[in-house]
Amino acid sequence: MECDLLVVGGGINGAGIARDAAGRGLSVVLCEKDDLASHTSSASTKLIHGGLRYLEYYEFGLVRKALIEREVLLRSAPHIMWPLRFVMPHAQGQRPAWLIRAGLFLYDMLAKRELLPASSSITLNRHAAGQPLKPQFKRGFVYSDGWVDDARLVLLNALDAKEKGATVLTRTRCAKLVREADHWQASLQQGDGGTVQVRARSVVNATGPWTADFLKQAAPTAQGRHLRLIKGSHIVVKRLFEHDHAYIFQHPDGRIVFAIPYENDFTLIGTTDLDYQGDSGKVTIDEAEISYLCQLSSYYFSKPIVPADVVWTYSGVRPLVEDASAQAKAVTRDYRFELDREGAPLLSIFGGKITTFRKLAEEAVDLLAPLLENKRGPWTAQACLPGGDVFGKVPDNRAVSEFGAFITGLQRQYGWLPARLVARYARAYGTRIHALLDGRASVAQMGEEVASGLYAAEVDYLRRHEWAVSAADILWRRSKLGLHLPAGTEQLLDAWLAAHPL
Repeated sequence: MECDLLVVGGGINGAGIARDAAGRGLSVVLCEKDDLASHTSSASTKLIHGGLRYLEYYEFGLVRKALIEREVLLRSAPHIMWPLRFVMPHAQGQRPAWLIRAGLFLYDMLAKRELLPASSSITLNRHAAGQPLKPQFKRGFVYSDGWVDDARLVLLNALDAKEKGATVLTRTRCAKLVREADHWQASLQQGDGGTVQVRARSVVNATGPWTADFLKQAAPTAQGRHLRLIKGSHIVVKRLFEHDHAYIFQHPDGRIVFAIPYENDFTLIGTTDLDYQGDSGKVTIDEAEISYLCQLSSYYFSKPIVPADVVWTYSGVRPLVEDASAQAKAVTRDYRFELDREGAPLLSIFGGKITTFRKLAEEAVDLLAPLLENKRGPWTAQACLPGGDVFGKVPDNRAVSEFGAFITGLQRQYGWLPARLVARYARAYGTRIHALLDGRASVAQMGEEVASGLYAAEVDYLRRHEWAVSAADILWRRSKLGLHLPAGTEQLLDAWLAAHPL
């Protein structure tokens, strides 16, 4: 197999680069050793945000870049991303209220806003968001950012790359990479034991926490940047409040924790920031992190949160660019590139955050395109991700503001399905719901109900079109149905998949 570009790593950066490059007419192969988004890119706090707290570290350029991207992304995929209002209670001992208000004003003004309302001060005992809080919190602030289904964001980028001609190989490890003057020879080891030989004119190292290790393998003499691995953990508890706002809480040590409405029935609380030295493929929360998240939440909420309330946890390692910061919370979230042109090009990606992935991908392909004699320019800022074309192929503000009406229309169109199920399909697949339900006109035509609300038709769609192989792929990355279904469902679904091969 020959290609212009071999992308190693199926997280958000790798998938975004593959999409951008394929859309410019480059031939692309993307390989991922596990499932798409199976590591860092499915372990975020699920936010599309400028990073309000980064203003404290004078990261104005990063915040502005992220704020600009925030609305670009919301328009591109309104089914998996939407605006979210955040409430910040003002606690005794924090910075003066006037200073916080000034910071929020700056946050509002750093980039143009068309979709998101400005920040404001609120009196908590007169606002719905004040009801779950302790009465000692009398004043607060409210501002705007966005929410994202991070794993599906990765999936949609990979799907768009495939539809533009890229070859996407999941569960396929780059086992060997040999550099020649004008190309790379790669041996890709597949999960079933097969090997794919790829001759690539260039390689992108988008392996996240493994970037430095992969660089040593590919170019042993290269002097790349060092990564600082930061573990972030989250807990999920039963829903703590009925309104649709999220909270941002500040710990006395300056760290930030969010409490976010999650999957209708739950509240997501996170994150921690800890230096990490272990196996990046086996990251789990520890008791101290659970205790920290519960204690900080309990400082603000009237109802105490205890470890026994936790119904699910997840952890990931953020590969951040090493800098002089002593504290993990202060390490920059910006990204850096290392382009090695000693022979066939090798571009390594260091750092980054999910909000700026599209810009990172655009800049990465801008670097490589001239070396590959490609003259097509950037295109993704004015393109919808698969399923996001609610009002046509060009991103539209209405797709964000009127997505509720889109759901209502689908519920009428597919009235033979439960309204809640149609709403879930709309949020997961957007306009691709029509491909999922194509030719069906009754629940019976959806096939076996493998688990509550999960029909064979959807399982097969995920296997045929979205690279799902295992129950974990389906229940925890393509969806979060695992939160809603009984214990043991994952094992039952794996058995069903084995008994019903495609």
